Amino acid sequence: MPIDFYYAQGSGPCRFLQVLAKHLDIELNLKHLDLMTKKEHLTPEFLKINPQHCVPTIVDDGFPLWESNAIATYLIQKYSKDDSLLPKEPKKRALVDQRLYFNNGVLLQRFSDYYYPLMIGNGVADPEKYKKIEEGFAFLDTFLQKLEYVAGDCMTVADLAISTTVSTFDVAKFDRSAYKNVAKWYKKIQASVPCFEEFNGMDVLTKLFEKFLNR
Repeated sequence: MPIDFYYAQGSGPCRFLQVLAKHLDIELNLKHLDLMTKKEHLTPEFLKINPQHCVPTIVDDGFPLWESNAIATYLIQKYSKDDSLLPKEPKKRALVDQRLYFNNGVLLQRFSDYYYPLMIGNGVADPEKYKKIEEGFAFLDTFLQKLEYVAGDCMTVADLAISTTVSTFDVAKFDRSAYKNVAKWYKKIQASVPCFEEFNGMDVLTKLFEKFLNR
């Protein structure tokens, strides 16, 4: 039975889960929500499913769940044939969890802090917030100095999450050329995850960035 998947176009966390579902051979019943104009996340029907009215949200056989990291770990624990994406060994698992928190709390948060005010047209470029983005990428580059992947020597769910975020920064034309370890790792992910590029056609997000970059 397909899993109902409520998502918004261009959302990094939503694309992350689409990549993961494809990787796990999970069928998703796609339910796109127009957040900007139609406010479909605020309908009574959706609020019954998710009172926080955020995406991504899934409903798996009557079980609703939101927040991308929670959904990802749930899907892996229920549907994966092994523990390679989400190790069971406590220290390995802890490192994967830390990287997932880093993705949401640092990379995605700093993206939002700097770019979202520009995208909606009511903000100006803040050099201090841009420095925070650079610092976040420097952290990631340091993680990858001695590791093949972001949380160890094999690919985990943290790689799928962070690589999707990096692709969003690419759409924003963020210059990450100084982060050599990130570049090497990112190419590896693109090559080793066949479905990665399938969900990186971010037309909506690209148009938004083109609009503010050309202002």
